[in-house]
Amino acid sequence: MSPRRLFFIAALTAGIAGPALAEVVGKVGVDWVGNDIVVEAVTDPDVKGVTCHVTYFDRSIIDRLSNGNWFEDPSNNSIACRQTGPIEVGQIDLSEEGEEVFREGRSIIWKSLVVNRIYDKKNDTLIYLAHSRQVVEGSAKMSISTVPLFNQNVTWTNGKPQ
Repeated sequence: MSPRRLFFIAALTAGIAGPALAEVVGKVGVDWVGNDIVVEAVTDPDVKGVTCHVTYFDRSIIDRLSNGNWFEDPSNNSIACRQTGPIEVGQIDLSEEGEEVFREGRSIIWKSLVVNRIYDKKNDTLIYLAHSRQVVEGSAKMSISTVPLFNQNVTWTNGKPQ
């Protein structure tokens, strides 16, 4: 089991994992030492009918041992979110900062892959931002995806924001 997975399991049992869980749907080997690009499906817990696919680089134990930087993980990630069913928007944060909908440990202690959702009221669009968060400092590497709600049959459980 990878160190990232061990941390995620520990975080989950400690109650510090994010509100959404990811399901690995693909894994592509990129070299002979076992480094992989992992593709996970993440469903938004407060917006039914939207699925995000997040990719990231997963370093192998061989790579970690041979390079001597056991705890480092690259912050490279990508995200694509699409409508995958009827959209039903629950109680979501409408502030400019939005809210965290997914978090997964990317190193044993220091780094997390985070997905935030922001609602762009003017353009009636959900924005999903994937980025890395470190305890010491953040990462400038990020990725963004949008799900337009305009002209869609969307159910707002608490009424559409005006």
